[in-house]
Amino acid sequence: MGTVHPFPAASSGPRGGTAEPQACFTRLELNRIIDLYGRMVAAGLWKDYAVEFGADIAAFWAFRRTAERPEYRIEKRPGLRAKQGMWALVGEDGAVLRRGHELGPVLAPIERRLMKVVAG
Repeated sequence: MGTVHPFPAASSGPRGGTAEPQACFTRLELNRIIDLYGRMVAAGLWKDYAVEFGADIAAFWAFRRTAERPEYRIEKRPGLRAKQGMWALVGEDGAVLRRGHELGPVLAPIERRLMKVVAG
């Protein structure tokens, strides 16, 4: 049978030692972000996405069209947890639109775009 290797491999560091720590989304955080992405796609507002994982940042990029800059970037920077909050919503021009300690309030400006007034 095959051999099971741990991911990332312990020897995958730049100097052959242990791997450097990497920022990442938890399953619940990613589910929340992907759920929002799916609703935005259904509304016809977003068409594509990208995910980036680095040593100090995990980012989700949402695009209106594939061949342009991202409309929003949702960032998680665990190093800022004790300071201004590890979550940030960055706009198309690179300005930080919202920053906080919780994911929900940071995503609120995007979710507000999905709300529609229903006449009763």
